[in-house]
Amino acid sequence: MTRQKLSYFRHLSFGILCIWSVQSSAGNENNLDAVRSTEVINQTQNVAFCHASTIAYSNGHLVAAWLAGSKEAANDIGVWEARFSGNRWSAPVRIADGLPPDGKALTVINPILFSPKHGPLMLFYRRGKLPADWHPFRMTSLDGGATWSTPDALGPSVSGPAKDKPVELSNGIVIAGSSTEYDGWKIHFERSMDGGNTWDAVYPPAGPRPVQAIQPAILDHGHGKLQALVRTKNGFVFSTRSRDYGKTWSVLAPLDIPNSNSGLDAVTLTDGRDLIVTNPLPYVEGRWDRHRLSVLISADHQTYRNVQDLESEPNQEFSYPAIIQSPDGLVHITYTWKKIHIKHVVLDPKRIYASR
Repeated sequence: MTRQKLSYFRHLSFGILCIWSVQSSAGNENNLDAVRSTEVINQTQNVAFCHASTIAYSNGHLVAAWLAGSKEAANDIGVWEARFSGNRWSAPVRIADGLPPDGKALTVINPILFSPKHGPLMLFYRRGKLPADWHPFRMTSLDGGATWSTPDALGPSVSGPAKDKPVELSNGIVIAGSSTEYDGWKIHFERSMDGGNTWDAVYPPAGPRPVQAIQPAILDHGHGKLQALVRTKNGFVFSTRSRDYGKTWSVLAPLDIPNSNSGLDAVTLTDGRDLIVTNPLPYVEGRWDRHRLSVLISADHQTYRNVQDLESEPNQEFSYPAIIQSPDGLVHITYTWKKIHIKHVVLDPKRIYASR
């Protein structure tokens, strides 16, 4: 990127952050009672590192999964799971790892739970040391995560979900946000016509400015209209839209949401509003600032307001959120807490006030 373009993004970022701080203060005062509960899922888990949680609702209860081991990208990293029933989380259990058939241990990347309307609960993850060698796998559960099938490879032409849950549309099509990192950061989408068993890739067009983007979070605005929010190295969350159930997508464009090169997640609520969880902090090259994790809301799919800070502590990390809305209307958020725990927060969206 040229020096002139970098200067443009920095000046734009400063202006947005000045406005953002005012909006954030005003929003938080009105939404403090939206938090119904907050707890640590893996309180009893004795590990040095955990990260990249995911959450789903299946068979009448919540299921959460995450990575845990000695350190990030280590060969002993595995996928761990806990289930919420009887008003408490079960003890964490290891359900997947990086051991291929030949016995040579590899690391595991970003588990993603997906609960379709019909069919088994699914767990996607990638296995491999370097981005060029990441191989996607899928496991299924017929009993809400109590037991799991053996891992199945998705195939050489499929990347699988990158970080956030796939979305099942009204016509039954499943859309997953995917990305690759071995030849620059590039996003794409994978569509399934058979409930997540087979996938076809769709790529958004390149824009006039290069955007280093990964890990799309998909919003379903109804009637085939979709929006994907993506993590970038360009200082902001960027967005792409589709009007034909994900067959084609628009060029990536920046939103008025700062992004510090950090993962995010989003969900379209049953009342039509969009809820986003992200680290709304400026991007500094070579450094990840994830000390503040916030909830944003949009009533028009294009303007976003910070309504709740979940965490804010200098020199700490609160990151990689996952978000769903359960059938009772409550919003469930899980995220990395200081790389040593996975935290679960329940919000009542009816208590989040933002004008339409």
